[in-house]
Amino acid sequence: MDCSAIQFKYANQFSTEDLNQLVRLFQAAAFWAKDRTREDMETAIAHSYPVVTAWDGATLIGFARATSDGVFRATIWDVVISPDYQGGGLGRRLVETLVAHPHMSRVERVYLMTTHQQGFYKRIGFEENASTTMVLYNSAEIEMLPSLSHPAEAPTEITVG
Repeated sequence: MDCSAIQFKYANQFSTEDLNQLVRLFQAAAFWAKDRTREDMETAIAHSYPVVTAWDGATLIGFARATSDGVFRATIWDVVISPDYQGGGLGRRLVETLVAHPHMSRVERVYLMTTHQQGFYKRIGFEENASTTMVLYNSAEIEMLPSLSHPAEAPTEITVG
């Protein structure tokens, strides 16, 4: 497939149609995110910077988003390429465009949140890092940390001892 006409764009606003295309892209290419709603994607995008999109004309064929403090750390959250366009180097270009953004290009470390396609990410320079594998699940099952499930009820002062 000739991918020379694909355009990569930094995005900070999505139209309703763009969001609809994004949901369809995730449904087609990201089995781990098939249940994401348009509203949830809109919220995630609003809290992500930078966001990169890949377009073939008016068709959204790629998407990646990250968060960063601009100095020390950045985290890549989503990298998705339409199945029809996979294997042509667009995933690599999408990640390279994301990491080249000024808000990411100078950070000490770029982390990647993924449980799939590790081989792809290793080929483009990522390394396994067993020292940063802790996670706190924010769910109703965490009874000892009620402030996580109900932030409005979180105490502003805590007395210890």
